[in-house]
Amino acid sequence: MKQVAVLFVSFFLCAATLSAQQTKDVIPSRLLPGDPASTKIGGYLGERMDACAKVRVMGEDVDALVAPFNIKTETRRWQSEFWGKWMLGAVLTYRNNKDPELLKKIKHAVDGLLKSQSPDGYIGNYAPEARLQQWDVWGRKYSMLGLMSYYDLTGDKKVLDAAKRLADYTLTELGPGKTDIIKTGNYRGMASGSILEPMIFLYKRTGEQRYLDFAEYIVAQWESEDGPKLISRADVPVAERFPHPVQVLKKGWFSPDNGQKAYEMMSCYEGLLELYRLTGDRKYLDAVEKTVQNIIDTEINIAGSGSAFECWYHGCACQTQPTYHTMETCVTMTWMKLCQTLLGVTGNPKYADQIELSTYNALLASMKDDASQIAKYSPLEGKRTPGEEQCGMKINCCNANGPRAFALLPQVAVMPLEKEDGLTINLYGNIESEQKLASGKKVKLRMTTNYPVDESVKIEILDTDTTEPFIIMLRVPSWSGKTAIAFGDKKVDGDVKPGDYFPLKGNWVEGTTITLNFDVRGRVLRRNNSFALMKGPVVLARDSRFNDGFVDETARPAEKDGFIELTPVTEKPAGVWMAFTAPLVLGTDLEGEAKHPKQIKFCDFASAGNTWEDSVRYRVWIPETLNVMKTIYKPY
Repeated sequence: MKQVAVLFVSFFLCAATLSAQQTKDVIPSRLLPGDPASTKIGGYLGERMDACAKVRVMGEDVDALVAPFNIKTETRRWQSEFWGKWMLGAVLTYRNNKDPELLKKIKHAVDGLLKSQSPDGYIGNYAPEARLQQWDVWGRKYSMLGLMSYYDLTGDKKVLDAAKRLADYTLTELGPGKTDIIKTGNYRGMASGSILEPMIFLYKRTGEQRYLDFAEYIVAQWESEDGPKLISRADVPVAERFPHPVQVLKKGWFSPDNGQKAYEMMSCYEGLLELYRLTGDRKYLDAVEKTVQNIIDTEINIAGSGSAFECWYHGCACQTQPTYHTMETCVTMTWMKLCQTLLGVTGNPKYADQIELSTYNALLASMKDDASQIAKYSPLEGKRTPGEEQCGMKINCCNANGPRAFALLPQVAVMPLEKEDGLTINLYGNIESEQKLASGKKVKLRMTTNYPVDESVKIEILDTDTTEPFIIMLRVPSWSGKTAIAFGDKKVDGDVKPGDYFPLKGNWVEGTTITLNFDVRGRVLRRNNSFALMKGPVVLARDSRFNDGFVDETARPAEKDGFIELTPVTEKPAGVWMAFTAPLVLGTDLEGEAKHPKQIKFCDFASAGNTWEDSVRYRVWIPETLNVMKTIYKPY
């Protein structure tokens, strides 16, 4: 029998008390990752996640991923990263779906890699004379991470031992009095230096001091003369930390002199956050947060990703200009993972905002409609294309890495507080989740919604075994200027701030409901004499499949106070998730009927061009026709 809950509202953001998570952690997470096995995401997002698992993850030839490790003749390429990237995504996918066939495939891949390990502990494909060069240490990092993810899943100690042997072999080559880690590989040692993260993970699993000592050595070397200065230059925009390698230094773009490489830089900061948890040294967290805020301010574009030619380049300001090789999916994935870690460490909802933006736009746009490919690049205009096959293998870095981003979403959707009974709701959708509170009690809830197509989200408590009051923290998206919250059929009063959590505390019982109504009106965004449309967290784009004119045609939106009327479209091209018409005045002709806005079709950016056919063209940023009667034009 359903009961009536006694609810009171708390108008403060509850921060979990910091104390040791375990004997080796000084700083715990404020928010714990949600249990992925107990969180099921449905709706359109869930369908895309399932497609990625069934086609991209299950469809991979793991024997082909292991094959290079048995040859050991490489001198410059990065074949050894693919196994670890796939393994990380596969293990997390298995934690989500518990597919026994996937577990068999994972075990087969692990067994194959273990057989390739040399007696000295080396796992990799580089020839002895080429060890430590180019991508060798980077590949070792991914092997260690992949092995430890399997160990955490199964408790198989021989797998942890293999990771230790690989780490110990690496320690015989790198460190004080040996080869300097920043002198190995490209990008001022960032690719090799990102091995910091698995070294810390090994320390946390074994307690063996040499791994922590090596981690601290890596961070010290970052600040040496030729290092990437990841701490001391955290206040410097990420695109400006070093001179342009080609135009200024007259060196190669993909060279040791390039300090702007986006993916590798964020991978290093992932490790630095783990070192912060161990040591409590605030300068590590400050360096990461300053850098991430700069990335948000100067690099992340409207679709939630960034980079060109895989590097930072002031991409936010430049996003209206067609750009070669932009929005690498490896950058999207690593950005989402870094924001996930920061969300856990700090409890700051702005990182959940970033994950949502990336998910609904850059990530979903990267995967072909049939899930057979994940794009290497996803430009804001043009056509979708597959990335090239790399390293003589039928795969590339983004096909291997993209599934990790899909698989992390259940961990983010609903996260328990670390030291107080409570949950944070970070993602909205058709989601059912059961999570354990700090006290050990469980709570099961369900969200029902057509979000973000519609504005309403209903959250219902399905079951709980606690009679004590606890907090539910509701993320209020930064884009929702007006958000209404109701408990049952009664509106909740309070200051609902965009970009913050709204905490509700009460004795939650079966049948308790919360309803949120977000402001998902169409919004007009402007930059560089262009405009774009958004609905909630979703970027909209013109698509040539609608056959309603030239998608690159200049236009002006018929808006009011920054909002534009979006009318749902019922007949959509196959594979399109959401579509609307928006009133635009097209072209440069304001005479006769052309004065009146025309209803032009838009779809979500993720669906735009998702057949990957050469004949299909899409566009996000639309050149805005200049009207000098209404705008004072200032030339560049």
